[in-house]
Amino acid sequence: MRNAYQLEKKQIQVTVPSLLTQLARSLHSMQSYKKGSALLVAAGFGLAVSFPVIAASPTAPSAPSIAQGQRVSQQPKTVELTLVSFAVTKEAHDKIIPLFQEKWKREQGGQAVKFNRSYAGSGTQARAVVDGLEADVVSLALALDTYRVQKAGLINPGWEKDVPNDGIVSRSVITFVTRPGNPKGIRTWADLVKPGITVITANPKTSGGARWNFLGLWGSVGQIGTAEDKAREYVTQVYRNAPVLPKDAREATDAFFKQGQGDVLLNYENEMILASQKGESGFFTVVPQTNISIDNPIAVVDKNVDKHGTRAVSEAFVQFLFTPEAQREFAKVGFRPVNTAVAKEFDKKFPKVTKLYTAKDFGGWDTIQKKFFDDGTVFDQIYTAQR
Repeated sequence: MRNAYQLEKKQIQVTVPSLLTQLARSLHSMQSYKKGSALLVAAGFGLAVSFPVIAASPTAPSAPSIAQGQRVSQQPKTVELTLVSFAVTKEAHDKIIPLFQEKWKREQGGQAVKFNRSYAGSGTQARAVVDGLEADVVSLALALDTYRVQKAGLINPGWEKDVPNDGIVSRSVITFVTRPGNPKGIRTWADLVKPGITVITANPKTSGGARWNFLGLWGSVGQIGTAEDKAREYVTQVYRNAPVLPKDAREATDAFFKQGQGDVLLNYENEMILASQKGESGFFTVVPQTNISIDNPIAVVDKNVDKHGTRAVSEAFVQFLFTPEAQREFAKVGFRPVNTAVAKEFDKKFPKVTKLYTAKDFGGWDTIQKKFFDDGTVFDQIYTAQR
């Protein structure tokens, strides 16, 4: 058997050079080397012609093994996923992502998931994705920012219906942050318009968090849509008590804590819970009983996952964020869970809110933007009238 193989190998090795010699002579007579190269390729020759000789060995891999190798190439050992999120979700993701990686690896034959992560303000992140940051998944502070990514053609319409809870994966509410001991006695929305009270909030034209604050102020007056004049008057008075409007929530927080400005800061409840967990002190918080549900959406960036070949893992990760395991991690760092069972587990962690508005009560984000925040609309009218 061995001698037969050696003979076969010898014959092939002799035959191939002879064929190459003939081809080379033919090519020599041609005026175009490029055409000769094409002939070599068309004939199936080149450096690769020696490899079938090895495949003829009795110890060479069989056909099923080759097919298996093809399947491995289609299922790489590691798949990369890019998550672009608003800043304060990082601590929750630090705990959630390892849980998902373990689950995926166990269920997908050992395939690992590597996460590339980016954290910044929600509006900044939305702009970055629209401008070319190739996120597979976006987790933003408000649906308005997600719609901006959708309108850029990156997310398919109807993304809210592809996941549980209309795409809202976590939520928070507005909290009043005051000086230690709350010396001005600020406990209700009405207290924000008292003489001598200085309010710190960001500019809703440039800050997503400040848009939530504006809706909280507007909705605090009463039934939305039936008390428009009273709501406008109240909100106007609040902004009279706001001497400056920083461009984003981070600058507003720095103005209050680092620069000592203001008697009360309007901020996310989850941010203040997390700050307390990190040992920060020197503030007092009050959660108003009438509030706005600060809903944080999650979405797969369809154009990018199809380009990267990461749709399956991206969709699985988004679905995982709604599981009890992930929702508990959100709750631990201050987000109000959207999973009903987990919400009951953490019921004592969060102060009760008796009346909770949502963006839908205002007509949804397209209506909100057009009514309140587009140039020349309600906010501009309120703010410019007093300047």
